[in-house]
Amino acid sequence: MIEELIEKILRISGDNEISLALLVGTMLVFATFLGAFSALFYKKAPKYGIELSLSFAAGIMLFAGFVSLILPSIKLTDDFLSTSLGIFLGILMILAIDLLFPHEHVVKGYEGPEHFRRIKVVWLIIIAVLIHNIPEGLAVGTLLVFDAEKGLMTAIGIAIQDVPEGVIVALPIAVLGKRVSKAITLGLLSGISEMFMVVLGAFLFSYFSYMLPYGLAFAGGAMLYIVVKEMIPEIYRKEENALIVTFGFFSGFYLMLFLESI
Repeated sequence: MIEELIEKILRISGDNEISLALLVGTMLVFATFLGAFSALFYKKAPKYGIELSLSFAAGIMLFAGFVSLILPSIKLTDDFLSTSLGIFLGILMILAIDLLFPHEHVVKGYEGPEHFRRIKVVWLIIIAVLIHNIPEGLAVGTLLVFDAEKGLMTAIGIAIQDVPEGVIVALPIAVLGKRVSKAITLGLLSGISEMFMVVLGAFLFSYFSYMLPYGLAFAGGAMLYIVVKEMIPEIYRKEENALIVTFGFFSGFYLMLFLESI
């Protein structure tokens, strides 16, 4: 079934990398919207729902960052230093964004310059999700250029992860603002930002193909930084949910392992 879906998407795109990126980006937007739509039912959500969603996403991103991005970069360059440089630059980019842009973590709270702390919490949560979407979208777009089928497999995993990510955006906004329509709209916008990064990644590395190994390592490094620095501390902050969180993490990891084995 998954293989048939991939063949159909490739056929519709006509082997055009930008068209393929637009199709995949649309799929990611739709997945995020499905998650954001759950804001209609936020009163029924379990207390550990956000941590479980984050841990599931972390398992997917950890696998994709290392297996789908960094290892192919090493194979293309056959050089430790080149791949290491790409990883370092990816980490550096997200670190700079993390320090310069104010954002609010659902569990850990506010991060960023102190003079921006007055910004509404709703927008700070949106900025945090946008920061997470940068490496995800870039990774998918870069992989589509490197290997369309491999990129689509990763995109399917990211799309499944985007459903709970839409939940992560929508639930806090619905609770804080009490406006479900606003929660769904902002959740949808977070998906559109990811689509933009998919298209940007595909555009850059289809025209600058000689930079592709660095692009793979760059996206991988950015994803690993997000997982290690942002997501793992967030999901394990409440110790009473540790077992559920661990289950969510390995569920995401095994999903990507399954897609990789097809």
